[in-house]
Amino acid sequence: MNPTPASSPGAARETDAVGEPAGSEPTGNGPAVNPATGIAPAGQPLTQLGGSTEYLEHLEDGADRTAAGGERALRRRPLDHEEYHALVQDRMRDLDALEADGGARLAPGHGLVVALDVDGTILDMDGRVSERVMASVARLRAHEVPVVISTGRGIAAAMPVVRHLGLSTGWMVCANGAMTLRLDPDAPGGYEVVDSRTFDPRAAIETLHAAVPDGILAVEDPGVGFKVSRLFPDGELIEDQRVVTFDELVSRPVTRVVLRAPGMSVERFSQIVANSGLHSVEYAIGWTAWLDVAPEGVTKASALDALIARLGTDSARVLAVGDGSNDVEMIEWAGAGVVMGSAPQWVRDRGDILTEPVWRDGCAAVLDALIERVRHP
Repeated sequence: MNPTPASSPGAARETDAVGEPAGSEPTGNGPAVNPATGIAPAGQPLTQLGGSTEYLEHLEDGADRTAAGGERALRRRPLDHEEYHALVQDRMRDLDALEADGGARLAPGHGLVVALDVDGTILDMDGRVSERVMASVARLRAHEVPVVISTGRGIAAAMPVVRHLGLSTGWMVCANGAMTLRLDPDAPGGYEVVDSRTFDPRAAIETLHAAVPDGILAVEDPGVGFKVSRLFPDGELIEDQRVVTFDELVSRPVTRVVLRAPGMSVERFSQIVANSGLHSVEYAIGWTAWLDVAPEGVTKASALDALIARLGTDSARVLAVGDGSNDVEMIEWAGAGVVMGSAPQWVRDRGDILTEPVWRDGCAAVLDALIERVRHP
């Protein structure tokens, strides 16, 4: 779905002390239009999540996977104003404790940066960004805190997200760190590629094809989509896909190789990949039998580290939020690494702060807690 164009990205709505739209009690569907920012309607489906059915089911269940249907629905209802206010207060205490331990420097002033994953962090299983997330991002921008989207998505799938959020200027990290963009409304497509890391895909593709002969292989064509050995299942790739020969898959350096094995369990898939002999690359396995392969040494953290050097700050002044295996390096690298409540336990263990799942506005609560520190140092 095409997002509604955004305007005045730096403006903030009138909000109460914890970032709620003034005089409102969000329901998850939000008003038709944010009158101050012109940001597209919160709660309006933005785009498909880009994961398979199993991934959507994981987010749907989250920590409540053992609950009965009615109980799960109750737990997934949006937080009311009082519940959300209490959640923000909890996150404020978490940030205070983290800074007291010397792990972060999140006081207001030059150098504070926020890095946000997309799927499962700000975008829910229905392809929606909540009103609270929209408001908190706008408020951060109004306080001149850079918000950097840091996603596994390629350019074509990530740009609608930043436009939806009203981020027409600033920076974005794509393809798990292989590409860094400067957002510029006057540039073709609304962005300029400032860093691109590629590798020769032949060895990885040959290794993975030998390990999973029936798997689907793909290489990313930045800004366009993917070249694929055969079409992915419906809804799994947001970007365009074009079926090509094996020779064309390996014909030029790429930013990413993808292997997908529909129908295979993630446990079996992980075991096969671990035993495949894949080396001299970085890779991350998702919630399903889906593998992203990046150039050696390239992660979200490596791209963000180069970016903050450009911005003249350091990792201790970065708050990063994510939920997946491809977020772990970023979460560990940041001064404040925040993990969403839907993350697996081993990812939770790597973070400094655990917040609520996406459908309970866990990310927005952390951002609003940070904003309160900026407003009231």
